[in-house]
Amino acid sequence: MTASFIVYPAIDIRGGKCVRLIQGDYDQETVYHDSPVEAAQQWEAGGADWIHLVDLDGAKEGRPVNDQVIGQIAASVKVPVQVGGGLRSEADVDRLLELGVARVILGTAAIEDRAFVERVLARYGSRIAIGIDARDGYVATRGWLETSTIQADVVVRELADKGAETFIFTDISRDGMMKGPNVEAIVQLAAASGRTVIASGGVSTLDDLAALSAYASSGVGGAIVGKALYTGAIDLVEALQLAESI
Repeated sequence: MTASFIVYPAIDIRGGKCVRLIQGDYDQETVYHDSPVEAAQQWEAGGADWIHLVDLDGAKEGRPVNDQVIGQIAASVKVPVQVGGGLRSEADVDRLLELGVARVILGTAAIEDRAFVERVLARYGSRIAIGIDARDGYVATRGWLETSTIQADVVVRELADKGAETFIFTDISRDGMMKGPNVEAIVQLAAASGRTVIASGGVSTLDDLAALSAYASSGVGGAIVGKALYTGAIDLVEALQLAESI
């Protein structure tokens, strides 16, 4: 496995604006930018190699809601964009990929509609990532509003066998709390899957990125950084320099 580590600036879209929630709570929202398109252009100008988008309205509704904005972002930047939030049908996946999105992320569907996930993995391969959002080791679904009885490591093993190459893992207890990622759980998932795992949630310092990137050769392929970039706790240029030193 080639060691590389990518920093993914996150743009969470709700009501057409760039926001951040705390632990997925829709009642704890901070608006960081009125224009997600301008936010994406800002991160690209800062040197980002990828941009991570979440359709928060879509995650709650179970269907893409902000796809017009997402299409505008994909068209306005040259770097690849990955998107998650409410993707539960092949038509939704097809549409976002046609809009220029490089990779789509399936979360709830990985638990609730395995046949659909396996079909799109067979069709699109590496353009499909699996989002694993966990609470106490169990996968949460529907915008984190529900918690399943399925353990995260079981899901990643099963879907790796079906062709999934990339997993995005969020420990919900760490998300938006600026308390650091759950490095141990991320490394365990990379080992369980034998595939690339991207860390999400809790990355708040360069030290957090360094702790994760130390496991690049073990399959920890990057980190999604949101609140820390918007508050200035992490400087994107410094984060990218750290990632390039791997």
